[in-house]
This record gives sequence, structure tokens and C-alpha cells, in this order.
Amino acid sequence: MDLEKLAEGGEEIQCGWLKDKFGLSWQIVPTILPKLVADKDAKKSQNVMKAMMQMKKIDIQALKQAYEHA
Repeated sequence: MDLEKLAEGGEEIQCGWLKDKFGLSWQIVPTILPKLVADKDAKKSQNVMKAMMQMKKIDIQALKQAYEHA
């Protein structure tokens, strides 16, 4: 589902969260995200979380780059 369509009449919030026009909160979670943040290498998972905290709409490519450059 598209973040913009869900947020229509509502608002986009940090880390893929949004509030729809009815006041319901949703989080869009890419399937790769749990793998990246649960990595045993703490530096990699921290880099991913730090990058994601700067995003509203989650950019998977940017998360992968943060993971790889730990």
C-alpha cells in the first residue's frame, strides 16, 4: 500500500508511521527492516535505526546503505 494514499487527509509521521483521515495510526514496515535492525552486529543495526529515525517514508535503499557502511 502507498504511504501517500493512506496518509491522505491525515499526516505522515516519523519512521513510516502515519495517521489516516479517521485518526487511526499505521506503520508501514518493509519486510527487510526486521533483518537489518536485528543483526547481531550492533553497529549495523544502530546505523539502520539512526538512518530510519531521520525518515518519514522509509527509504529501503538508504537503510541498506546504512547497514553496509557500519
